[in-house]
Amino acid sequence: MISTTGRAHAALLFSGILFGANYWIAKGLMPTYMQPMQIIFYRGLITVILFYLFSLFTGNQKIEKGDMAKLALCGLLGVAVNQVFFFTGLNYTSPVDTALIHAGSPLMVLGFSAWINKEKAGYLKITGILLGGAGAIMLVLQGYSGTAGSNQLLGNLLIFINILAYSLYLVLVKPLMQKYNAITVLKWVFAFGFLMVLPFSISEAHTVNWSIFTLNAWISIVYIIVGTTFLTYLLTTFSLRTLSAGTAGYYIYMQPFIASFIGIIFYDEKITLIKVSAAIIVFAGVFMVLRPEVKKGAGKGLKAIP
Repeated sequence: MISTTGRAHAALLFSGILFGANYWIAKGLMPTYMQPMQIIFYRGLITVILFYLFSLFTGNQKIEKGDMAKLALCGLLGVAVNQVFFFTGLNYTSPVDTALIHAGSPLMVLGFSAWINKEKAGYLKITGILLGGAGAIMLVLQGYSGTAGSNQLLGNLLIFINILAYSLYLVLVKPLMQKYNAITVLKWVFAFGFLMVLPFSISEAHTVNWSIFTLNAWISIVYIIVGTTFLTYLLTTFSLRTLSAGTAGYYIYMQPFIASFIGIIFYDEKITLIKVSAAIIVFAGVFMVLRPEVKKGAGKGLKAIP
């Protein structure tokens, strides 16, 4: 039987796969079928509805008064800022550039965790994160195909803000996950986040030309809403009940690996020795992060860094 920790890692693994494919799927929708704010509006609206429907079956947990402000902040960072800057940035830059910038997220999460939640990370985990980051950067640089948008510098800056906000969100939402169930937390996070983006997206929402949507376009928008919003946020939040925010953030390294793999299969990217080597480095980093560190006083253990 799979342990709780094993299920948490499996949830992050599946979430990483869904996110990795999202770079190309979301890029394929813009700007032919939808603009960034249109995607954000329908993504937020339908996800809020889904979480509220699911909350009817998980019980109505009462939120402490002091936690409402924390949920609102998580909604601002994890939904509003994260999604607006991601889709707008991706519209200007390329999927591989986006994946490259996202490779820095685990380091951001580790820093925020040490600062805010006082989570400890030993030398082995830090080395694994740095090793995985190096492998991810190698993968994406080798997979660069020049498919950037109209303003790559602006797009990359927006993506950096996007992943900075999401990294901080992972750290801030963890204590809430230890008090409430995942559906309750995400119901409020998305409700606050959607209300924050509503004034900026509602004017564009009714201008979508649904008549030009192909079957692939419909599948893409369903994937973005159900796959990379409802499921990924639920899986990630569930995992935070057991794992640290730093470990959850590490799985973001999977995203450039998946993005590069999709590029090879569907966009004629070439398999090279460097790509294979980079993949090996990423998984070596995963092993180091997931391997339990020996506590101080147990032989030649590694002293945790506060």
